[in-house]
Formats: sequence, structure tokens, C-alpha cells
Amino acid sequence: MKTKLKTLGFAAAASFLAMPVLAAEEVKIGLPSWTGAQAIGHVLGEIVTSRIGGQVEYVPGNNATIFQAMDQGKGDIDVHPDVWLPNQQSFTQKYVDGAGTVTLSSNSYEGNQGFCVTKGFGEANNITDIADLGRPDVAALMDSDGNGKGEMWIGAPGWASANVNEVKTRDYGLLDFIEPVRTEEAVKTARIKDSIAKGEGYAFYCYKPHAVWFMFDVEMLTEPTYDEAKYTMIQPSDDADWYEKSSVATKDALKDVQIAWSNSLEGRSPAIAEFFANFELTADDVSGLAFEISANGMDPADAAKAWIAANSDRVDAMLGL
Repeated sequence: MKTKLKTLGFAAAASFLAMPVLAAEEVKIGLPSWTGAQAIGHVLGEIVTSRIGGQVEYVPGNNATIFQAMDQGKGDIDVHPDVWLPNQQSFTQKYVDGAGTVTLSSNSYEGNQGFCVTKGFGEANNITDIADLGRPDVAALMDSDGNGKGEMWIGAPGWASANVNEVKTRDYGLLDFIEPVRTEEAVKTARIKDSIAKGEGYAFYCYKPHAVWFMFDVEMLTEPTYDEAKYTMIQPSDDADWYEKSSVATKDALKDVQIAWSNSLEGRSPAIAEFFANFELTADDVSGLAFEISANGMDPADAAKAWIAANSDRVDAMLGL
């Protein structure tokens, strides 16, 4: 999406000479695949275009690609709209704390991660805890391809959380019964709907905020209480032997989720950088946006426009008006 620039031609009365056209501020917004990031990215972009008068380009990418581009500071990608910590801590340690090329917002919302089953499946088979997925009878009900193991969606390709969940599946002792699966999130959503329609078993990585809580009747399974001593996670970006060197046998701690942007943006588009520093959403905001996009089929750009129209006072505050 790009706004049409209004050229400011000032003719001199005596010479009829025009002053140079003033360039609008520009930003390229990275868009990871998950719905919440898509929603937040378009809210950022719509405010930049409609309220600041800047130009916006949306660039699809995974976490590694977006952070690398922000680090380079060339304007290929300027902002990550949905940084989950500590999931993406390897990137923030490298580029925020280490290189000092990326800024992390001080305004965050709370995220909660776990594993879910549909309520009907859970109640029918007394599934309340992650360990229940390792029962042979439950695993058999989740085996849709006949390979002897039940499938569990652990996240999309490129997600740091999917790496954590792969380690968890091993360290919770589930690999003899459960096959961890990575696909795009849309595939997972379709599979939930299909499993409910067919009365089949299905388990999947879930998190709040997310549209899934409005779309389906699902329940998060209990896990061992978060224990830092039992949570050692090394991401592939840090070590090729990350899987062997990681050990996670506890629930994730609650997350801080915020945006991050390239430090070079302040010199190129200072008004946009200032807005990013003041930008703030709540978990309820993100869940509502995700629901409109995932459940109601609203285009992310339209969902962003509707949210901005309904929250004009908050947007004014972010812009310092």
C-alpha cells in the first residue's frame, strides 16, 4: 500500500520558479506469517499512510530475514511488528543488545503459549495435561495418516516457538507416540475445523492472544510450572547443534510481545520512528483483529482501518496529538 504523494509546488511570484518537491517519509514493514503479526503490521502501515502521510511497503519474511534486514539498515525491511520474547531472544541479543542496530519497543502486551485440544475431544477422552497426549489410546485417535503416531502441530516453518515445541515434544517423552508437524498456520486452522466436523482427535500449539479462542471451543493443556532450571533453549541461529544442546521440560514463561525497528529509520523517517516508539496495543486488541481476519475473512488492511477508526483517541495519543 502506498499513499499518493501531494507535491508541494511553490511558485515564486516574480520568476515562476517552483521549489523542490518535499519527499514523504517511507517505511517497509516486515510481515511474518502468523495472523497477529499481519494484523499489527497493517495497523502500523495504515497509521503511517493515513495519519502521517508516509509511504508503506509490506515485505513478507520470517524472523531471521526481518532482523537481518533491520540490522543492515538499508531500508529493505525497517520494522518487525510482533517480537515475542524470550522466543526471539537470540535475535534481540544479537541485534539489539549486541550490534545496537535495532530498537525494541518498551511498550508490550502479554503472551501465553501452550498446547491445545478441542474441548469435545479433551472431555471425551479425559485429556487435560500435556502428558495425556502420550497415552497410546489418545495417540491412536490423533493418527490421521496411519503411521502409528498422532500428529501435533508445533508451529510454522521459521518460528522460534516451533523449535521450542520440537524440543518439548522430545523432553516430555512424547516422541514414541506423537509426530511433531510444521506447516503454515492456515493449514492448522483448517485441520482444527476438519477434526471437529469429523469428530477426530487433534492437538496443536496455541497461544494467546489469537483468533482461535473466538473461532473454536478449545482448551489449553496444563504443563509443568515454568522452571528456569529446566528451560535451556538454544536456537538454530546460535548453534547448529541446537536440538541436542537444548532441554525444555517445563511450560514457557509468560511472554512480552512488542515491535522492533531499525535504528537507521530515525535518520531516514524520524516521524515514523517517533510513532513506533509510542505505539502500543493490548492482547485484546490483537485477539480482536486476528478474529476479524481469520474468522470473518476480513482483509488485514480493512481490519486495521476499522480498528483505527474505532480507536482514534488512542491513535492520537500515539502520535502525540
